[in-house]
Amino acid sequence: MKASKETLSDLENGMLTIIRVFHKYSGHKCKLKKAELKEFIDNEMSHFIMKIQENETLDELFADLDQNGDLEIDFKEFITLIAMVTSACHELFLPSYHYD
Repeated sequence: MKASKETLSDLENGMLTIIRVFHKYSGHKCKLKKAELKEFIDNEMSHFIMKIQENETLDELFADLDQNGDLEIDFKEFITLIAMVTSACHELFLPSYHYD
């Protein structure tokens, strides 16, 4: 990408951060195994998703995300998780409007 960080919008910077974080956990293979997904959630989403303590919970989440059944989470499947959590948390960050 040729654009400098100063020229990117807030949204573009956020998107770039999502891509970088995905690669931080997936490495050069660009896919997350179950343990890597757990590490990502525990380290990067602990304020929005409670740490996954039970294997059954992780298994269920992983199966829901793994749309193609290859036992790995690719970037498109990862984005599904980001979108689901963002959507679920959206109301927590809505400005409070008072109508008198």
